[in-house]
Amino acid sequence: MSLTNLLVPTFMQMLKALAGWLNKAEAQMTEAEVQALLRARLAPDMFPLSTQIRFACVQVFEAVYRLTGAPFPPLHRELLDEGRNAAERPGSLLDAAARIVETLALLEGVEPGALDAAAGSPIAHELPNGMIFDLTAEQYVRDWTLPQFNFHLMTAYAILRAGKVELGKADYVPHMFQYVRAETIPAV
Repeated sequence: MSLTNLLVPTFMQMLKALAGWLNKAEAQMTEAEVQALLRARLAPDMFPLSTQIRFACVQVFEAVYRLTGAPFPPLHRELLDEGRNAAERPGSLLDAAARIVETLALLEGVEPGALDAAAGSPIAHELPNGMIFDLTAEQYVRDWTLPQFNFHLMTAYAILRAGKVELGKADYVPHMFQYVRAETIPAV
């Protein structure tokens, strides 16, 4: 499977699921509850929900731009800055949804095969603390990008669930329903 065919659909379907979770939170909660939820953390040393959403989007931007060899756009820095400062300035659900829409727009603009040219190429991935990982593009996708994206996504899901947003497994994988055999759907 090509890097493009792996990453773009995976990112898109899970970002759409994340947007659906935020819609449920908005429908189920008061504005004060939503603001508290955006600041909520699973543990004191973890980032809040508002950061998890933005950092999921950051992973998408970093993958697309690293794998195409293009410089990061200003929006990448904005997402990082918003995420790092989200405990004090979490924004709103509308702000978070807008970041997801921007990230989906980036993915919709990825040409077929655009991320594949990097296959086998070396990537030096530097963390904010100065650590550098030397990886191939495939290793970067498999061992960094997808796990990091899923970590932030799953953490957002867990914070929403802990915050009493009514979500279930079907909300986590709504994209799977396109594959279900109609005659196997349980009667309600």
